[in-house]
Amino acid sequence: MSEDHSTETRWAEEPVPAEDPAAAPPSGTYRLQLRGTPEGCFGFADAAALAPYLSSLGVSHVYLSPVLQAAPGSTHGYDVVDHARLSDELGGPEAFGAMAARFHAHGLRVLVDVVPNHMAIPERHDLNLPLAEVLEDGPASPFATWFDIDWDAGGGRLVLPGEGVPNYRRFFDISGLIGLRQEDPEVFQRTHGLLLSLVDQGLVDGLRIDHPDGLADPRGYLRRLAEAVPDCWVLVEKITEGEERLPPDWPCSGTTGYDALGMIGGLFVDPAGEKPLTDYYVSLTGNPAEFEAVEHDARMHAATHGLKPEMDRLLRVLHRVVGEHRPGLEKALVELLVAMPVYRAYVVPGEDAPQQAVDVLNEAADRARARLPEELHGDLETVVDLALGRGERTDAEFIVRFQQTSAPLAAKGVEDTAFYRWNRMCALNEVGGAPGRFSVSPEDFHSYCIRLARDWPLTMTTLSTHDTKREEDVRAWLSVLAEIPGEWVEAVERWRTWGSGPSPLEPDLEYLLWQTLVGAWPITQGRLEEFLVKAMREAKTRTSWVEQDTDYEEAVLAYARGVLSDADLITDMTSFVGRLARHARVNTLGQKLVQLAMPGVPDVYQGCELTGLALVDPDNRRPVDYGRRREHLVRLDTGRRPKEVDDEKLLVTSRTLRLRRSHPEWFGPGSPHERSEPGGAGGRPPAGSPYEPVAARGPAAEHLVGFARGDAVALATRLPVGLERRGGWDGTRVDVRHQGWRDVLTGCTHMGPILDAARVFEHLPVALLVPREIDR
Repeated sequence: MSEDHSTETRWAEEPVPAEDPAAAPPSGTYRLQLRGTPEGCFGFADAAALAPYLSSLGVSHVYLSPVLQAAPGSTHGYDVVDHARLSDELGGPEAFGAMAARFHAHGLRVLVDVVPNHMAIPERHDLNLPLAEVLEDGPASPFATWFDIDWDAGGGRLVLPGEGVPNYRRFFDISGLIGLRQEDPEVFQRTHGLLLSLVDQGLVDGLRIDHPDGLADPRGYLRRLAEAVPDCWVLVEKITEGEERLPPDWPCSGTTGYDALGMIGGLFVDPAGEKPLTDYYVSLTGNPAEFEAVEHDARMHAATHGLKPEMDRLLRVLHRVVGEHRPGLEKALVELLVAMPVYRAYVVPGEDAPQQAVDVLNEAADRARARLPEELHGDLETVVDLALGRGERTDAEFIVRFQQTSAPLAAKGVEDTAFYRWNRMCALNEVGGAPGRFSVSPEDFHSYCIRLARDWPLTMTTLSTHDTKREEDVRAWLSVLAEIPGEWVEAVERWRTWGSGPSPLEPDLEYLLWQTLVGAWPITQGRLEEFLVKAMREAKTRTSWVEQDTDYEEAVLAYARGVLSDADLITDMTSFVGRLARHARVNTLGQKLVQLAMPGVPDVYQGCELTGLALVDPDNRRPVDYGRRREHLVRLDTGRRPKEVDDEKLLVTSRTLRLRRSHPEWFGPGSPHERSEPGGAGGRPPAGSPYEPVAARGPAAEHLVGFARGDAVALATRLPVGLERRGGWDGTRVDVRHQGWRDVLTGCTHMGPILDAARVFEHLPVALLVPREIDR
């Protein structure tokens, strides 16, 4: 073993863009939430002004929320009313063109959010002309085929909110959003014409497809898109569950990264904390120790309440196909949908069901069978066969509508209900996450990354989005609790009994309150109250958006105000949070480096290049102070040492993004041979993105996770409390394979090939090593 270590740190580094940004693969994205409302307006011109900063940060693409004309007062853009117009409120076509030109002048490309699944039903119907014509002329309208309407249920007319039970497919349970029929080629062309022309003109370089699971034929939609813009980088907002894989025949580059979020987060959670935290949670709340029972009840609630119109429509199709109205059929259908282990299966009418779809339906059937009396097992098999298109009574409408119903049932039943009912450790209750999976081992993480590098090297990875329940660094703080379950339980018990009277909160909500205070501290009264209102209404146990219990809600908010106004309690809580700080720092920097350096294209959600402690929307969609971020980056780039965690996180973010952009051969798709699958850049990319786990040896080896990407090596500390308890690295070594390294984060040099972990992490709990002769 030989080692040479220089402690002279060099923090300054200038960004070096790729020689030809347009030809390089995507290396990093930055998500911007556009908003056209008078309060907090952030339009195309505002985004354009960030071009120098975002280029300096190191990303290759600016990732925009929807840009088409949305309903008046829209705060997010997903409620489109006119597909042929760029949003006037955001600045219109002239501002959009100027923005794209400014981005391109700074070596940046544009990734745009596309909303194919639905349109808005605005109060002024004439703002949505296709909808207005359908309201006027009904089935005779030339636009009648645009929308997914059950004309028989509505007596030949479109029934709008407030006029009766909706007779159209909605986006989830939102009656103000009506489903589109993208399976119709004319609908596709009319709703995508403008966006496709922007791609053809070179103003847009990538498309992010919102909620493809709502479409009748996601694969067919993506194939049509790939035919229209074959060289476009296409990502899908697809949430995979458990062992589910993105269908290999989808011509796209991957997902928006929720699967990576769960894997990265789990890597920094101590599995030893699971039993004590679960035992305490059960004793405190009376809730079950397993998530499955809560998930089933929440899915059933969604099926029988918010999504009842969609369930009834599917049942009518089932009765038509079977030719009779047996009560057992409805029970079997509901239990099968509730038991689905993923968002949906992918069965195309007229084709044999793929094996993954068969496995999904078989697993759901096994779960449903256990909840149905034996005399209904035959009805269950009938429904399964119909959903898979097997047997003599195949029906295309049932196959498609079954899938279009199971997806929103998963979203509303699990993410928007069960996640707010079972908060054993709320950091795990994240979009695409699995609350029942407490942690992820380094071995499982490496296996995941190897598969990602092989199959989807240009997929997106993320830690925070506009839809996450809490931003990445809230989760980084909360992950520390798994390492100190005893101290945490003592603290919660102390705070719960601090006041004179009992808490009026449901036990699960109260436990969520204490976790939220610790994870997002410091937090204002307004932000906390906003979060609690959403949390208790989404849980739908004591109050809901539809049926509000104002007395209960006010009691909850009064209790929260009392907590925040109790100076002694807050002093105690602040002291507890302060003791977590050095450990949370390790998690914050570790998970960020891992996300930025692992296979895939990393996204940075707006503002999260510094510490991100926002909660669920609207908290995570507030204006970002970019002036502050520019100042921090300039200070680092002129050689100033990081002063705080914000500086350190920005250092990790900018240096890793810049390295990726400068060396696509290390981090990009890899070998130049093309796959046989369709799509080119817009479909499956070249195989072979390099990834190799790096081994540590010694008493603290479990506290180090590392991997090589080409000639670069990323190393991160994990489980910092345990590392401290064992007395530090204590001679732990890491094999980086070659001699002569430089840490691009600190400028420190290391000889190698065997490095001492204590020296590697002397200044930061993370390291990004490159061959010494390479500056950046």
